[in-house]
Amino acid sequence: MQRRNVLKNVAAAVGGLVAFPSWAKSWSPESIAHSAKIGITQEALLAEIVETIIPETATPGAKSLKVHQFALRMINDCYGEAAQKNLTYGLTAADEMATKTHNKIFIDCDAAQRLDTLKKMAESPDADSKQFVSTIKNLTIQGYQNAEYVMVNIQKYNMAPGFYHGCVPLKK
Repeated sequence: MQRRNVLKNVAAAVGGLVAFPSWAKSWSPESIAHSAKIGITQEALLAEIVETIIPETATPGAKSLKVHQFALRMINDCYGEAAQKNLTYGLTAADEMATKTHNKIFIDCDAAQRLDTLKKMAESPDADSKQFVSTIKNLTIQGYQNAEYVMVNIQKYNMAPGFYHGCVPLKK
């Protein structure tokens, strides 16, 4: 009786190992990028917010490294329901603050006005706005520091530091 269970488990494991490469090959940033929890316009707004936090200079900015998709994925998959609601609230609050301060929505503001809007949200008495700015700022820094471009070209990350030299003559 146990032999049948063992054979079933082995067959399932082998089948999984055979199917996994073809299943995982279809994964790409574009295939898993868009989150159904927020709309395309809100995702574009989040992209501009992360670009305001880490703008493009001689190195790529947070938007071009798709850090906003990382932040969305982290909030949707790793954070609780409160953080997900705070994300949608914060995106709406960013547009409202920009409209109130600069008479245009956040995306239409220039870089200085966007930075001013985020500073005002971080300093506002509204705890939800402060939490939104803090969360997005932390996720932007985390996502930017872990981006492949930054790891390879700026931090000079080496997957296996040092080298193995197996055939080296020993001196006595």
